[in-house]
Amino acid sequence: MRKVCLLVALVVLVSGAAMAQDHPKAEVFGGYSFLRVNPGQGVTGENFPAGWHASIAGNFNSWFGVAGDFSGHYKTISGVKANTHTFLFGPRISYRKNEKVTPFAHVQFGGVHAGGGGTSENALGVSIGGGVDAKINDRFAFRVAQFDYLLTRFDGPVSGTTANQHNFRISTGIVIRFK
Repeated sequence: MRKVCLLVALVVLVSGAAMAQDHPKAEVFGGYSFLRVNPGQGVTGENFPAGWHASIAGNFNSWFGVAGDFSGHYKTISGVKANTHTFLFGPRISYRKNEKVTPFAHVQFGGVHAGGGGTSENALGVSIGGGVDAKINDRFAFRVAQFDYLLTRFDGPVSGTTANQHNFRISTGIVIRFK
């Protein structure tokens, strides 16, 4: 009988702690994205206004999580269809003290794929940024804005050289939260 009472007490304590959880275990984001590509080395930058952005994050506690971040941006330049896709992963820090808004910051590492005119190239990508989510209800939030500095390392205009590109991305959309 004593073991049963201890088991019941343990179940009550664990379930109470789970119900008191003040953060989602996972979040899925999807929305619109705008990318400013700055190739550098004398090449004029381009705006890629047609884009999508998606991410999935797992939260270990109320402030620390890990996110996978994916985006695609498209534009026709002088009759040539160009595209850029990102595949980034890394830690996310969130500030959840205010129930209505959740600011966050992240650093992500991964790859970037660019194509157009019958050619394509893969490169290293690093994203540093953050944003703000506004709570709609317990299940949904609106990502007011997410701003990212996106460093890429594609080949430079001289064969065999690699150059840094300093790009900027802004996104907005809907976040689905899973408790």
